[in-house]
Amino acid sequence: MMQTVFSKPGRFWRGNLHTHSTRSDGKWSPDDVIALYRDNGYDFMAITDHFKARYGWPITDTLPYRTENFITLIGAELHTDGMEFDNGWHIVGVGLPFDFAHTPADQTGPQLAQRALDAGAFVIAAHPQWYAMTEGDFLSLGNIHAVEIFNAGVGHDSDTAESTYMLDLMLARGKHVFACATDDAHFNVNARDRLMGWVKVKSETLSPEAMLTALKAGDFYSSTGPDILDIEVIPGKTLYVRCSPASHIYALGRPIEFTSVTGNCITEAEFSLADWRSPFVRVLVRDEHQCKAWSNPIWFE
Repeated sequence: MMQTVFSKPGRFWRGNLHTHSTRSDGKWSPDDVIALYRDNGYDFMAITDHFKARYGWPITDTLPYRTENFITLIGAELHTDGMEFDNGWHIVGVGLPFDFAHTPADQTGPQLAQRALDAGAFVIAAHPQWYAMTEGDFLSLGNIHAVEIFNAGVGHDSDTAESTYMLDLMLARGKHVFACATDDAHFNVNARDRLMGWVKVKSETLSPEAMLTALKAGDFYSSTGPDILDIEVIPGKTLYVRCSPASHIYALGRPIEFTSVTGNCITEAEFSLADWRSPFVRVLVRDEHQCKAWSNPIWFE
């Protein structure tokens, strides 16, 4: 049996990796943002304000909000020009140092992403569907960690919340990239951009160092509602999934490799991998409210 995140020691901690405050274009102060997530059962979060000259190059200091039971990660949403369709890059870096240098005018997106990686950050390609990120754009970023498979903020403003297409393209290319769900909350009036998408990170301890290590290892899954409780894999034989009540449980591989179990309040499924041709499998759980949970890809190679 392969080891998965579910067989590793520790517990799952709930967190938000992308949101904004009044330090950039968010409508709520850092105090209010932190209080919302802390009071709604989150264990950790990152305020990732826009790292731009117009906002004074903010890397928002949330160290004073750390307690024994709630921690913050230091991050920012990084920008520069030069995407294929003349859009400006949006690259989320979680785990940045406070002295991360301002972005030079001539720095490319790939150079900026590499600089964030070199600084020790967990690096995410933000909301690909929202601004038509191309396959070439993503590939140019090198060995970043994750694609934002769900972003509540852009789902509200332009109905582009999901970017499964980019995850599937990268996996089909053989890139070992993770998928994360976020809020990207700006706290505009009546916006459904908060407490909507999160990661559940497996670790023995709740600390910034442990969270970053687990994120970089892919020891997490993402959700907008359902819980994935267990995944067991015997390569070439079976995949077993246990989850909170759902209407669909999918096993997904390289396009067009897939199978599913459907029903009313199903909580487990077993799939045969005997004829599975894909070099990886990932799990998708969908409940009766159309909320979803996504595992990271499990590679057999």
